[in-house]
Amino acid sequence: MKSECNTTIIASGTKPRPVDHVRKAAIGATIGNVMEWYDFAVYGFFSITIARLFFPTGNELTSILLTVGTFGVGFFMRPIGAIILGVYSDRHGRKAGLMITITLMAVGTALIGFAPTYKTAGIAAPLIIVVARLLQGFSAGGEVGGSTALLVEYSPPGRTGFYGSWQQSSAGAALLLGSLTGAILTGLLPAEEMADWGWRVPFLLGLAIGPIGFWIRRNMAESPSFLAQSTPPKSPLTDIFRDHSHQVIAALAVTIAWTVCTYCFLIYMPTYAVRQLHLPQSSSLFANSIGLVAVTFLAPVFGAWSDRVGRRVPMLIATFAMVVLTYPLFLWITSDPSFVSLAIVQFIFGTLTAMYTGPAPTMISELFPISVRSTGLSLAYNFAVTIFGGFAPFIATSLIAWSGSSLAPTYYVIAANLISLLAVAFLITGSRRPRYAA
Repeated sequence: MKSECNTTIIASGTKPRPVDHVRKAAIGATIGNVMEWYDFAVYGFFSITIARLFFPTGNELTSILLTVGTFGVGFFMRPIGAIILGVYSDRHGRKAGLMITITLMAVGTALIGFAPTYKTAGIAAPLIIVVARLLQGFSAGGEVGGSTALLVEYSPPGRTGFYGSWQQSSAGAALLLGSLTGAILTGLLPAEEMADWGWRVPFLLGLAIGPIGFWIRRNMAESPSFLAQSTPPKSPLTDIFRDHSHQVIAALAVTIAWTVCTYCFLIYMPTYAVRQLHLPQSSSLFANSIGLVAVTFLAPVFGAWSDRVGRRVPMLIATFAMVVLTYPLFLWITSDPSFVSLAIVQFIFGTLTAMYTGPAPTMISELFPISVRSTGLSLAYNFAVTIFGGFAPFIATSLIAWSGSSLAPTYYVIAANLISLLAVAFLITGSRRPRYAA
């Protein structure tokens, strides 16, 4: 018989969960999430190199727009992945859905890593990239809903904010791994070798660790909250639209600042630093890594804080600070472009992003009951990401080209944070007590 010290009880009042099962589930969700988002995001860090190799148009701006546009193409598949994989996860389990997502992501990464360039294969080269991005987008559509549901449903009482925050912390770690890999490669390899073979290394690394993520997820336990249901729902999608449409809209509005800040500050920023600030690519990636370190390590801190003061407090502070500080901080780095100024700005943005996105996964998950949690989370998050986040690099680049001002992207960031600030303030209660138990 297990001793009391070796078990933990969750808020829902279901049977005690062995500590080792909680630990394995948390590791499985977060490590798998690191691998998943590394594969998905590394494309953004190498958009300049990919533009030259796969989308040569004779015009650098057009090539960049095609490349970041292809980055956004993957987001068209995310709502489809959210529906299919979210429903699958609610019907067959979080574990089953997460094993599918990591397998599909590995296939998409392999296609990019081994793709022939335009010089070798002509029009087939960019088509392969597009297909790969579609596969990755479909996979990513089911990742956040499944991994967040698993983390929250395994959390001990009073610690759902902390456990849910590891979703964003692990995503930050994935981006950090990709950014550091890119910084090291661009710093060590000459431009010719980088274009010849160096750009493939991050994708092949992602492919190599894919089987590890699959093995970890295969050996983790299913969510006890999911197993405790009398019967899984027959039609989670119908239930969501019939009974929880208001929660989906609220969750979508909350996600807007989350996704815009993530993709503008932590994925697009290296491209912005090279093109607008004229900094070396290695320096821009190292500065970006500083912001990612802040997200990775501070998201759990703010998640834990939200368990004490409620989700709304840190999220309102973060969005308000983003509204006030984004323009002056961009004005500073464009007036004084240097590694130091960019690193300081990235740390500030990374800290504020962590303050918002640490509590956000749990806040959103608490809007939905267990029976439709993965579907609701996946729909709200991925529609917001598709509309507002996936094309954030494309929108930022287009705004600069249209206005001629390197400060143009700030207006998009400010608007996104205003929407989410209002959503958190008025659409969500922000109570520490969840609407639905884990």
